[in-house]
Amino acid sequence: MRNWITRAETSADIPAIRDIDLAAFETSLEADLVDALRADSSWIEGLSLVSTDDGGTPVGHALLTRCHIADTPALCLAPVAVLPEHQRTGAGSAAVRAALAAAEDMGERYVVVLGHPPYYPRFGFTRASAHGIGLTIDVPDEALMALTLDAGHPLPSGTVRYAAPFGI
Repeated sequence: MRNWITRAETSADIPAIRDIDLAAFETSLEADLVDALRADSSWIEGLSLVSTDDGGTPVGHALLTRCHIADTPALCLAPVAVLPEHQRTGAGSAAVRAALAAAEDMGERYVVVLGHPPYYPRFGFTRASAHGIGLTIDVPDEALMALTLDAGHPLPSGTVRYAAPFGI
């Protein structure tokens, strides 16, 4: 497994991140979401992380933005994307790990993700429903997962309130 270089996005990375999202997903919804989140109050500087190739060009991206579990501040991991030619190389995992580490360094405690059940447990995510965490929309139970970044603070229970651009 390759050792990817990860770093917080810079303004120069914005077009490359959009290209990553457009290449990784079937529609422009995720790319448009990232653009909307960047302009939203849920955006937290330093929690949009990229993994780069040897030349410093972003090939993977992971984004954490503010959400709430009931009234408790938390982070939402979405989207995570990698250019198709770099998928299954660890570029996405490196970006996710870097994002989670940056969040922990900032004192954040909780992260939720709505995603592929086989992928996210490698980072410590577990089924959110086991902690009394849910959504206002119907999703497969195993797809909503949560993680505490601080073992001294167990996950709170409640309904996840996403930032407005998510439309949930």
